[in-house]
Amino acid sequence: MPRADQSADPTKLRTLAEGLARTAGTAALAGRRELPIGQPPAHDTKSSLTDPVTEFDRAAEAYIVNELRRLRPNDAIVGEEGAADIGTSGIEWHIDPIDGTANFLYDLPAWCTSVAAVRSGRPITDAIAGAVYVPVTDEMFSAHAGGGATLNNLPISVSKADAISMSLIGTGFSYLDDRRVLQANRIGSLLPQVRDIRRYGSAAIDLAFVACGRLDAYFEEHLNSWDMAAGLLIANEAGAEVSGFDGGVPDELGAVAAAPGIHAALLAAIKVASS
Repeated sequence: MPRADQSADPTKLRTLAEGLARTAGTAALAGRRELPIGQPPAHDTKSSLTDPVTEFDRAAEAYIVNELRRLRPNDAIVGEEGAADIGTSGIEWHIDPIDGTANFLYDLPAWCTSVAAVRSGRPITDAIAGAVYVPVTDEMFSAHAGGGATLNNLPISVSKADAISMSLIGTGFSYLDDRRVLQANRIGSLLPQVRDIRRYGSAAIDLAFVACGRLDAYFEEHLNSWDMAAGLLIANEAGAEVSGFDGGVPDELGAVAAAPGIHAALLAAIKVASS
């Protein structure tokens, strides 16, 4: 059994994040596979009637939280399903046990477990280590500050895109109706300017896909820290230019991760499409 370790060694935090994400995600997948084909798991709703949460979300978060409390009892914890531990170590864990729960509900493959260690009181972009594990495809994306990003232990980097007209762009939508109206109008304006737009339904996966070049860029607003902490670090370590919609630090008002050659043009297009 691993012993408690209160160091802030980024490589150790990265290894821990990978292990937690893999174990929790694998257990969720095993539970989902026990259900008959076509039968969704029982679920409740959260922010709206279209925003689901299942027993597997809660179980995955409980596992991660319990392990962190055992191994790193002085760290703070922030989880999508309600975990909120105050810490004293200066390290704060941001957990999304199943990012893409709607996909999980419908047995679509684009869902993941996201775990990140961030410096307490700092912007979410000041992450130390993070992991995004996609159980259905058995893909582990991870990074630590200054250590580069990998996919299943192989180095990854962003695309060399240099024109948004030939770029594949990822995005996502809110579960709230009034926000969706604004987002739909923006997409209508932006779509003719790019190669195409993808909506996978998981912010963490979208950011990981930017990191490995499967998307040239990604943007979304109204994200929470647990949605983007690990993914932003992985994208940044893979060479993406990361910002908010205004070019500043990513936050709840907007996050962008893009190949450096299209970042400025994408920000300008988003601004015009949002006006």
